[in-house]
Amino acid sequence: MMKAVFARCLFPALATLAVLFLTGHGAPALASPVEQHKEAAMPDRVQAAAQYTQSVFAGAPCALADTDPDFIAIRDRLMYGEIAARGVLDVRQRHLVILVVLTTCQTLEPLDLQTKAALRDGVTPVEIKEALYQCAPYIGFPKTESALRRINDVFAAQGIALPVESQATVTEDNRFDRGLAVQKSIFGETIDKMHAATPESQKDILVNWLSAFCFGDIYTRTGLDLKTRELLTFAVVSALGGCEAQVKAHVQGNANVGNTKQELIDTLAQMLPYIGFPRTLNALGCVNAVMQDS
Repeated sequence: MMKAVFARCLFPALATLAVLFLTGHGAPALASPVEQHKEAAMPDRVQAAAQYTQSVFAGAPCALADTDPDFIAIRDRLMYGEIAARGVLDVRQRHLVILVVLTTCQTLEPLDLQTKAALRDGVTPVEIKEALYQCAPYIGFPKTESALRRINDVFAAQGIALPVESQATVTEDNRFDRGLAVQKSIFGETIDKMHAATPESQKDILVNWLSAFCFGDIYTRTGLDLKTRELLTFAVVSALGGCEAQVKAHVQGNANVGNTKQELIDTLAQMLPYIGFPRTLNALGCVNAVMQDS
C-alpha cells in the first residue's frame, strides 16, 4: 500500500521536473561560451564612452551628434566604450598609433582633436613630431607634410614653440652606415643577402635610399625609441593596405626588437575603427603567419 502511494507521488513530481527541464524553466541553464564571453567583455559601454570623451577630449562637441545621433552613438560606444582603453598598450602608445594611422589614411580633420588629446595626456611635442616623421618613408612626403601642417596649427594655438628641438643624429657622411647598422639590428644578416642579390640598376632604391633615408635619416633620430618606431611602422604599413609583404617583414622586425604579439594585436585593435575590418584582418593574418606561437 505504501509503495503505491509513494509511486503516485513520485511519478508526477518526476514528470514536472522533466517538463521544467525541457522547457527551460526551473534551474538556469549554463550560458554558452559565446554568451559567457559577451557577459565578460561587455562593461557599461555608454558610461565608459562618456567618461572617456569627457576626460580625453574635454567634452569637445561632435558636429554629427545632432544630425546623426544613432551613428555617433554606435561609433563612440565601440571606439571609446570598448576599444580605447583595452589591451597592453599604454596611453602614449595608443595616441601615437592613432596619430600615424590618421596621417597614413589622410583623415586629417580628426588630427586636431587627437593632437590636443595626446598633449593633454602627456605625449610630448617631440614625440608627436617624430611619430609623423616616421610615416614619411612609407606614405611619402606630401601626405606627411599635410598632417604636419595640421599639427603645427595645434601647436601654435597651444603656445608650443616651433620648430621643436632637433632629434637628428646623423651627418651626410655617416647616414648610410648608421642607417645600415639600425636596419641590420632590426632585420639581421638578411640585409646583407638582400644587398648582395640586388641588381646594379636597383641599388639606389633597395640599398642606398632604403638604408640612408628610411633608416639613416629617420630611424636613427632620438625622441622615440627603436621599439616605438618599429611598432608605428607596423601600424603605418598595415593601415596602407595591400602591403602584406611589408607587414610580415615588420611583424618579424617588431619581434626582433622585443615587441610582443599581444602588442601588435592591441595595435590593430586601436586601428580598427579608423581603417575598417578588411585591412585589420589582413594585417592580423600577417601577425599570425609570422608569430605562430600564440
